[in-house]
Amino acid sequence: MPGPLLYRPPPRWQFWAALGGAIAIHLASVGIAAIKHEPPPVDLTNIPTATVEATLQPEDQPTPPPEDIPIPEPPPIPEVAPEFHEEKPPPPKNVAKPAGPIKAPQAGVPGTMSITGAKAVAIYAPKPEYPYEAKSRHVTGSGVAVLSVDTASGTVTDATMAQSIGSPILDNATTSTFRRWRFQAGKVAPKVKVPITYTLTGASY
Repeated sequence: MPGPLLYRPPPRWQFWAALGGAIAIHLASVGIAAIKHEPPPVDLTNIPTATVEATLQPEDQPTPPPEDIPIPEPPPIPEVAPEFHEEKPPPPKNVAKPAGPIKAPQAGVPGTMSITGAKAVAIYAPKPEYPYEAKSRHVTGSGVAVLSVDTASGTVTDATMAQSIGSPILDNATTSTFRRWRFQAGKVAPKVKVPITYTLTGASY
């Protein structure tokens, strides 16, 4: 009866030899494939060449300057003697002179006017007030005042006592009041005579 069979592994060099052969075969096949796919070389000898002809244009010649044409001189202008025309001055215009202020005619009433006539043409004629000082002393009396009037305007220019009342207080009160009187222009005499009396009740004329 035969004995049992024992397994013996192959030696290692056979394994490595088989592996190296497989790798060599693979590399050879890859190289052959690369050689088959390489494109053929291009032949450059049969490419036609193009000839470029360049034509040079002639340079522009400079334009000759224009010839100087003599310009004829203009004929001389004849001198014309200036004509003098004597201008006559215009006749003077008659300028009307401004008229001076027209003076009002003098009053048609000459001389001296009485108080009765003066009252008729009076515009402003206040009555003299009885001064308190004279009234407290019971000073009374009568007198005559004369008014100087500008007949053109009717304004009293002055007032004086032709006959004194007898008291300077009453005389001054009378003349100061009569100087403020006013009359219608042209209707009053240059002088107005006004008799006046002072009593304890006041002045009257």
